[in-house]
Order: sequence, then structure tokens, then C-alpha cells
Amino acid sequence: MVNVYIDRRFRKMNNFKQKYGPWALVTGASSGIGSEFAKQLAAKSLNLILVARREDRLNTLAADLKKEYSIETRVVPADLSKEDFLPDIKSSISDLEVGILINNAGFTKTGPLVENTLEDELKLLHVNCRAPLILAHEYGRQMKERQKGGMIFLASTVAFAAVSSWTNYCASKAYDLMLAEGLAVELKKYGVDVLALCPGFTRTEFIELPKITNAMAMDVEPVVKLALKKLGKTRFTVPGLFNKFATFSTRWQPRALNSFIYKQVINPAQHFN
Repeated sequence: MVNVYIDRRFRKMNNFKQKYGPWALVTGASSGIGSEFAKQLAAKSLNLILVARREDRLNTLAADLKKEYSIETRVVPADLSKEDFLPDIKSSISDLEVGILINNAGFTKTGPLVENTLEDELKLLHVNCRAPLILAHEYGRQMKERQKGGMIFLASTVAFAAVSSWTNYCASKAYDLMLAEGLAVELKKYGVDVLALCPGFTRTEFIELPKITNAMAMDVEPVVKLALKKLGKTRFTVPGLFNKFATFSTRWQPRALNSFIYKQVINPAQHFN
């Protein structure tokens, strides 16, 4: 019985590698959800292209995963807020076949939009929207030609409702959600799967959570596990029962009420940040 279970698990893992291997490109891989994606993909025997600004962290993660899972890695330090980031990535991995793209990198800027600097708000758009678009266009074309592959975009539960003091961030995540859903339809006939992952609060370095919000937050492991499980089965997924209920409720509540409710939930974290 144990041997049968192991055999099924191995075949499932091997099917994943055949569909989405041999290399996974993960942005924002130096911490949080991105780092967890790297770990779970390595456990599925995919080789890793790790992209982020903090090269020292990427090197440490790469060494650990190579040792534990006997995979290959390629570290690519890059700032996705820069307009010319793509040539550096392409030149670093021109010899590799990207089978799955994890568009994970992103950040928020808290505060009223007009009180933040335009430079910071544009930087947010570059990282959260422009970079995922560029990478999806570049590697999506390659996947289409090969008739296989996958992409996961990190959206958010705030993609479903505007929240003041996170105005631009919510808009950027709505963009990621819509981009992923549209691409999922366009590329399905070519054997390429696309998914938007919409987590709520997750325990990462992304934001320091006060006690009340931390109690509602999820660990990164089940969030990433769900995304990899749902890839190819749906166009978007929301981890956690509370988050599922919150996003589902936006379909029948007035938009102004949605924004008010989301603000009450998010407000403690905004002020604590």
C-alpha cells in the first residue's frame, strides 16, 4: 500500500515536471511567497531561475535547494522597477527553457495617493504590473510555440475591492487578476495554463502584522501549495475560507460597501506598517 502511494506521488510529480519543466522562473524569490514557490517547485524536481534584488539571499536559497533537492539553479539579480530589466534576465538565461513563470514580485505603498511621491507610485506600477506583463509576453510566446507551460500571477484579495491608502496597490492587483484571467483564455488552446493567485494576509516580510490581523493571516506553505494544485484547473484561486467568503461576498454587495468592509479589515495593518 505504501509503495502504491509513493508510486502515485512520483508519477504526479513527474507529470508536473513534464508539463512545466525543466526550468521555473520565480521573481521576488528572495523571501516570502516567492521563496516558498522556489522550495515547492524544487521539491517537484524543477530547476530554478531565482530573480530578485538581494543577490546574497538568492545565493543562499539556491545553495540550500541544490543541496536538498539535487536541482540546478541560476541566480539573476535584477530590479524589476527599472525600465531595462529584461535584457539582463534574457542574457543570463538564454540557454534555458522556461517552463513555468511565477510572477510573484510586488510591493505596496501605504498612504493617500496624492501624498505619496509620484516616483514611488510609478515604481509600484513597474514592479506590480509592467514587469509581469513584460515577462508574460516574453516567455508566454515561447510556451505557446512549445505548446506547453504555465504562468502564475500573484494578485490579492484586494483585487476585488478598492481600499483607501492602498489605492494604487489595489488597482495594480486588479490588473494582475484581469491579465491572468485573460491570458488563461487566450493560451489554453496552446496547452499553456495561467492562474491568478489571490491571497489575503500572509505571514511574510511584505508587511508586519498586528496581532488582530496576524490571527487572520495564513502561512506561505498552504498558499503556494494551493496555487500549484490549481494551476491548469481554474483561472484564479483564493486561499483560505475567510478569504474565499470575503471575495465571494463582493459579487452581491454594493461596491462602496465592499470598500468599507475591506478598509476595516486592512486598516490595522496599514497603520501598523
